[in-house]
Amino acid sequence: MVDRLLITGGRRLAGQIAVGGAKNSALKVMAASLLAEGQTGIRNVPNIADTRTMAEVLGRLGAGVERRDGSLTIDASGPLGLETPYELVRRMRASILVLGPMLARTGRARVAMPGGCNIGRRKIDLHIRGLERMGAQFSYDHGYLVAEAASRLQGAVVSLDFPSVGATENIMMAAVSAVGTTVIENAAREPELQDLADFLVAMGARIEGVGTPTIEIVGVDSFTPTVHPVIPDRIEAGTFALAACVTRGDVSLRGARADHLDLVLAKLEEAGASISVEEAGVRVAMDRRPSAVDLVTLPYPGFPTDLQPPIMALLATAEGTSIITENVFESRFMFVDELNRMGADIRTEGHHAVVRGVDRLSSAPVRALDLRAGAALILAALGADGVTEIADIGHVDRGYEDIDSKLSALGAEVSRQPSFQPAFSP
Repeated sequence: MVDRLLITGGRRLAGQIAVGGAKNSALKVMAASLLAEGQTGIRNVPNIADTRTMAEVLGRLGAGVERRDGSLTIDASGPLGLETPYELVRRMRASILVLGPMLARTGRARVAMPGGCNIGRRKIDLHIRGLERMGAQFSYDHGYLVAEAASRLQGAVVSLDFPSVGATENIMMAAVSAVGTTVIENAAREPELQDLADFLVAMGARIEGVGTPTIEIVGVDSFTPTVHPVIPDRIEAGTFALAACVTRGDVSLRGARADHLDLVLAKLEEAGASISVEEAGVRVAMDRRPSAVDLVTLPYPGFPTDLQPPIMALLATAEGTSIITENVFESRFMFVDELNRMGADIRTEGHHAVVRGVDRLSSAPVRALDLRAGAALILAALGADGVTEIADIGHVDRGYEDIDSKLSALGAEVSRQPSFQPAFSP
């Protein structure tokens, strides 16, 4: 059974919503909880498909996981297993992030090769090379990546070819218990990485330089369970900020961190939005057709690739022509044909998309090809004429908790319906 959304466009969004915990932080903190024997508490965890899958992964490894009122208690007291099965890993690439903690805790891991969103190869070579520098050995066995460390991991200098968030996190989670000092050069700088580091430090890790291109980790012998609140989700906040702009609305994002959204908010102001940073969060309003803007996706603090599809939905009706350059995931333009089905005028060539703004989009049956593409189609539908049917909405449920309920609370006309077959024939 596959859910679909029906969205009646033309409804102005107004009011306030609370921004949930960051998916891309919660998943990594959950994986890192395996390092400490005992009960770890994680607050502000979004109840989404990906966190539920990660909870299953941890359960298969032998940890107890209990959810209550937006919080998780993870008990990694007992002996841990070694294998994360393909049936779980294929749902979500972030499952690969148990590799570092498992090597640190047990010296072994057996992880099915990951799946996840269809937005490019996103190879794990950087993870493997970094862990090999620290003494881990890898082999492949019938679709599984097998990692072993004959003795305790050793500190090393790891230079990343690209500031990969996942590789930085995996190496950091392994290095916190390695002998000696590990230095990660050309490290990622995302806020979610800082959140993970704060969690590890609270458990007893010694980490410096997070938020800069060079991170230094001094290994320690043991970790103490702690309680940690996950930061607000900057991608969810950005998505709802864009929804306000698409519908010429006025929305307050309670809990949103403006300092995590500097470039996004700057681009929205350039497009004609009014931005107010308030004590409780960020308020975004727009009362006219947006102006065209150009943007380039880059690792943080650049424009986030996860908000490239949603902002394209806004720029599809901008006055003028926008140029979007995608430098992070080579297949992130795959959803453009779906937007064009709704009347957008978008042409792509390589890493570039030329978005010629039209007066208004029109409803059409479309399909969410991945998480952020699905969010983009929801935004397009909010501003389109008529009723848009979005199939395969399960992709969106991987990253947004109750997105239809939150939109409805702001005044959108959204309904969710089960579908036992594709809503239309491709």
